Amino acid sequence: MLIRIFLVLLLTSVAVFAQAPVADHHQHLFSPAMAEFQKLPNALTAADVIKLLDEAGIKQAVLLSTAYAYGRPGREPQNEYEKVKEENDWNGAQAALYPKRLIAFCGFNALKDYALEEIARCAKNPNTRRGIKLHFGNSDVQLENPAHIEKLKAVFRAANANRMAIVVHMRASISLNRPYGAEQVRAFLEQLLPLATNIPVQVAHLAGSGPGFNDPKQDAALDAFVAAIDVRSPQTTVRNLNNLWFDLTTSIHPSNSPERAALALKRIRQLGIKRILYGTDVALGGNQRPREAWAEISKLGLTPNELKIIASNRAPYMK
Repeated sequence: MLIRIFLVLLLTSVAVFAQAPVADHHQHLFSPAMAEFQKLPNALTAADVIKLLDEAGIKQAVLLSTAYAYGRPGREPQNEYEKVKEENDWNGAQAALYPKRLIAFCGFNALKDYALEEIARCAKNPNTRRGIKLHFGNSDVQLENPAHIEKLKAVFRAANANRMAIVVHMRASISLNRPYGAEQVRAFLEQLLPLATNIPVQVAHLAGSGPGFNDPKQDAALDAFVAAIDVRSPQTTVRNLNNLWFDLTTSIHPSNSPERAALALKRIRQLGIKRILYGTDVALGGNQRPREAWAEISKLGLTPNELKIIASNRAPYMK
């Protein structure tokens, strides 16, 4: 009996590894300077990520710069923009060490006066020209604020003009208890996504934050996204939905109850399997490592064909 159980577990592990995702669409590094700023025990380099990818059988990953952390309201360091540039350049240089495996995105607070300058600067750097990472929670972006929307429009236009993909952590600030739900998603879909005519826009963490899938505000946001994507909904007049992607990063987690896991599965199918991307997040703390994260997704209840599609999905910026 023990031998039979061992063989089943072994075959399951082999099967999961054999159909590993082609790409990890949500990884982070921390330079020594950023690790010190964030009070982390050590830096995290491209070599560390490559090791994790190899363990999981994953070919590629995008390194999303965390330089936006320097622009967090109330935590800005001296020489803020210089530090943003340094972190973005370091992130790009790390990706360049593994040009066939890694690409790098620049990060910054989209509300800052230097945002457009940084897009233009990153677009000229071959190591960082592929895209940008925006973190609405960390930057305290409020999509119900017209002034914020206007600044975001300029960022989306500039990214589109430079053919730079956008990965966005949409979940509004949790620590400040900012509003987040249908109103914010509608603003995003109606005022920002239409500006991304030539680029993919990837909504991180299944429109939440994680780890786990237990956030009522995330539920409300996903309701609005599903309504817009539903072909029977009048909201399908939203433009550029074909450019919209969602990554699963940290949402499919062992902490989810069976009921929440079932809801996550339902949401994935409602959004559309073909627009779902695999992602992991930074390999620190309680975050699952790539191999573990994919194994958790494989237990969710997706059919073998659905798993195969998600594993094969690769955002256009990876190609």
